[in-house]
Amino acid sequence: MKAKAAWGTPATIRFRLGLALAITLLPVLALGIAQSVLAFQKDAESREAALVLAAERSAATARARVESGAILLDTLQPQAVGLQCAQRLAEVKGRLPGYVNLIRFDRIGRVVCAAATVPDDDARRDSAWFKKLASGSRLAVAETPAGAFGPEPLLLAASPSYGQDGKFDGAVAAVIKLESLKPVSLDRSLPFDTQVALLDSAGGYIDRSDEKVFNQPPPNWAGRAPKGAFTYRARDAEQRRRVYAVAPLVGDDLYVAMSAPRQKVSTWAKLNIVSSVVPPILSFILALAAVWVVSELVVIRWLHYLQRIAAIYARGRFTVRPLLARRAPPEIRQLAETLDIMADAIVARDLSLHESLAQKDGLMREIHHRVKNNLQIISSLISMQQRSLGDPAARAAMQDTRQRISALALIYRALYQGPDLKRVDLRHFLEELIAQLIVADGSEHKVRTEISVDDLTVDPDKLAPLALFTVEAITNAQKHAFKGRVGGVLKVSFRVEGESAYIEIADNGGADPAELGEGVGRTLMMAFARQLGGKASFFVNDDNGLTARLEFPTPGEPKGKTTKLGRNQAAA
Repeated sequence: MKAKAAWGTPATIRFRLGLALAITLLPVLALGIAQSVLAFQKDAESREAALVLAAERSAATARARVESGAILLDTLQPQAVGLQCAQRLAEVKGRLPGYVNLIRFDRIGRVVCAAATVPDDDARRDSAWFKKLASGSRLAVAETPAGAFGPEPLLLAASPSYGQDGKFDGAVAAVIKLESLKPVSLDRSLPFDTQVALLDSAGGYIDRSDEKVFNQPPPNWAGRAPKGAFTYRARDAEQRRRVYAVAPLVGDDLYVAMSAPRQKVSTWAKLNIVSSVVPPILSFILALAAVWVVSELVVIRWLHYLQRIAAIYARGRFTVRPLLARRAPPEIRQLAETLDIMADAIVARDLSLHESLAQKDGLMREIHHRVKNNLQIISSLISMQQRSLGDPAARAAMQDTRQRISALALIYRALYQGPDLKRVDLRHFLEELIAQLIVADGSEHKVRTEISVDDLTVDPDKLAPLALFTVEAITNAQKHAFKGRVGGVLKVSFRVEGESAYIEIADNGGADPAELGEGVGRTLMMAFARQLGGKASFFVNDDNGLTARLEFPTPGEPKGKTTKLGRNQAAA
């Protein structure tokens, strides 16, 4: 069985069962997909939350370093004076990683001593951070541009220094590397390809690990930055979708930003294929496969088996029984039993029909036999009457009538003796008819016959006028062609050419077509031709004899090749 793709056409049981189960399982599959989508969204939210926590954790770590720097400055206040100030500050800086310089400034911003070289800056006392300390702030944090305290941007944390009179006497500052404040992106808790950056109070980037990722400032900076940590989504310079998290690092002066790729559904599905994607799809496929296999084992193979049994029955072999169906399901077994009962009924009916046909065949043969016997009785009565007549013309008329009746009797004999009651072998029939006519002539002269007949079977309705036409033609040759002669040649040919058939009876007796006149024989021959739907013609042949020709539509199909016979028949 093959499923047809066109709508409205029949489909196989296997296909229909699979389609029904697929429709039934669609809600389950849809629920699995929905759960996978929810899991993806939840995972995305978790990634964003983890990124924010990482940013806040990194900011807390950086704040701890800055605050530790403030404590260090407070501790260094007594040591940041005296002749060995620079040496002591250099020793402290060498023990603390992440610090670039430790500096002591006086009240007007000049360098008193430092752990490393400090560039001159006459406008230092006017800087915001210095003024902030002078105004009484305990700690001031500021970003320094490249060249201010070193070749790269740095972070300066400073605390005020007071004299014995309690007035502002300068500041002690720690210059910290921005690298030491940036979070470590190699943390395993962070998503893959996490990038970090530091931002100033205006949202500009101070330092960043990848310029393509941090290619534009965070949107709505003025509205979001004062409220604490926040996240946003954007595309980087290569149009990749990413998630960004920003958290304040030191007050409103410094911020840390972290960015991770925004996970796609396909990427997430690959990573979570076993837990979220495979189960619903696998269950769907397994259910369809189960229906396919079960329908094949329980239904389809048994239907194929019964189909083969039905095909055997169609060929007339009803002795085969579907015994293997005993192992089939009850419904299939009932169908097999129905086929078995049907086969028994067909066998019984065929037997009855064969018996009826045999009986009918026997009756028909008996009828033909009795008709032939009756015709022979009539022929015998005519023969008796013929012998009692003295008039030669009357005797000839009776002889013609007897030959016609004998020809009809020969047809019925051919019917009940042949294998088919509806068909007669024309070649064999013409041989017997010609032999019968020559023997019945009673002439003492020898007549040689040549017969060439295509094999053909015809029904009795067509055979009767054909036989009677032949009788009239041969009788005419016997009367006119062979009368008063020692011998002669009688040629009878029958051939089939497509849709037309031809029978010709020719002699070499030198007769003239005018000798036929308008007598009974010619009239009968023309009538027989019309009865066959053909036409009769008479002409002188190459042997200076008369040829009677009948052309008519082919009454049946040829059985084989043309058979030619040549023999001498002695007149009785």
